[in-house]
Amino acid sequence: MISVENLQKRYGSFTAVSDVSFHVDEGEIFGILGPNGAGKTTTVESLQGLRSIEGGRVSVLGFDPRSQAAEIRRRIGSQLQESALPDRMKVWEALDLFGSLRTGGRDWQDLLADWGLAQKRDAKFGSLSGGQQQRLFVALALANDPQLVFLDEMTTGLDPSSRRVAWELIRRIREQGTTVVLVTHFMDEAESLCDRLVVIDTGTVVAGGSPQGLIERYGGGVRVRFSHADGDLSWLLEVPHVSDVNRDRDRYEVRGDGPVLAYVASALVARGIAPVDLRQERATLEDVFLSLTEEGST
Repeated sequence: MISVENLQKRYGSFTAVSDVSFHVDEGEIFGILGPNGAGKTTTVESLQGLRSIEGGRVSVLGFDPRSQAAEIRRRIGSQLQESALPDRMKVWEALDLFGSLRTGGRDWQDLLADWGLAQKRDAKFGSLSGGQQQRLFVALALANDPQLVFLDEMTTGLDPSSRRVAWELIRRIREQGTTVVLVTHFMDEAESLCDRLVVIDTGTVVAGGSPQGLIERYGGGVRVRFSHADGDLSWLLEVPHVSDVNRDRDRYEVRGDGPVLAYVASALVARGIAPVDLRQERATLEDVFLSLTEEGST
């Protein structure tokens, strides 16, 4: 669906994207993560022909955004990070207009129901809350029944309940055959939704793969946490599968791999120590993201 090789984008002397490469397969939810200013939005807007491209090779649905942007736009949906409609335009009017741009597009009344806008059918855009406007923009991105949809910060402004509903709808969109490119700042969102993703920092891809694969590769293994007020437990470093022991007052964090929890628990009990709060924590995608982007900024 998408092939990007060594994408470059500059604004005068400033390089927004210096070397971005990835591919998106048909039928997957593909995530693009990165800190503010990393080049995420510039990248996805370049793929849609909204930004000029200074270097690299790009193909979207078999078309080159530099010379065939109109062909791409007929086949994609797009929810941009910054969007607006006339304040007096009604919700149903916007959906009807966008749906009419392609023969055989989605029934806009279905989109009203899917995105929780049925009661706002006749409301004017200017009267909607920020979250309602965001839901409308996502619905508009799907109005032409696209092969590929770009969602840039899709759930910004939505409350937790609405975010979960949006996640289920995105999964449903994929199940119906639409490929999704998701730009997000929410690590739980990416971990839950994305089949694969890339992390972009300072205009360059610093890592890519499945969420679980990235966690296993960059997450720093398994952490065992517990409280213990008396004595020094540095001897835990001699326990199998333990790689590091950190102490903050009476709280301990033991890092390791594999069955480290079982070995630590056994070693503690053998010495008469039985913490009631002993627990294992695995790294999350947020841990990976912070590790990758903080390293890139030093």
